[in-house]
Amino acid sequence: MKARFIAPLFLCCCVSLQSQTPAAAPTTDTQSHKSDLGFAYSLPTDWEVVDASSTLPEVKQQAEQNAATDEDKKGAACVSISLTARHGSPTSVLVVVELPFACLGQTATDKDLPGFAQGASEGLKQSFDLSNPVFGAYALGSHSMWIERAKGTPKGHPEVPYTVEIACSLLKKGAVCWMAMAADDTALKVFEGGAVALEGEPSVALVPSTAFDKKPTS
Repeated sequence: MKARFIAPLFLCCCVSLQSQTPAAAPTTDTQSHKSDLGFAYSLPTDWEVVDASSTLPEVKQQAEQNAATDEDKKGAACVSISLTARHGSPTSVLVVVELPFACLGQTATDKDLPGFAQGASEGLKQSFDLSNPVFGAYALGSHSMWIERAKGTPKGHPEVPYTVEIACSLLKKGAVCWMAMAADDTALKVFEGGAVALEGEPSVALVPSTAFDKKPTS
């Protein structure tokens, strides 16, 4: 299986980045977002949830046109954004993207995880200049995770530095990637420390401190 996230997420993220939201004092209150794919993810209530649905059809059509293979085109048609949220000024953005296997017409195993994840990473390069990437592999309960962290700037705006981080996993019903474009260390910590529960397993931080100790296999 070679289908990847030909992710509309990177365009939706950049749309969100253009809108500055006022900085607010940090809060310990959280909001939980659940997916029919079988996971839940929590983030602070002072992060503004953004409705990106109006831009999604156009972006998906463009992604399908740019896809190199039939499998990639099918992946682009099936991918959906389950959460977009932003915070602060300059704006940090969190996005959760999922690819249901029922739509794709096939399932996947852990050996397919790098392909899904790298597709999301490649898609982001159309809107961001990335440098100094590092990769890791870890587990959350019984689920394998793939992660990438890089420095990044929006194309045409090298004066606006971000830390870009992508963490992906495979569930029984589909693939999912969490992405952060963090303008500061606080936003990155929110992303990494967000509680995630995968298919009924106990909630844990999305990204543990040991996430980059082990390198992923291709």
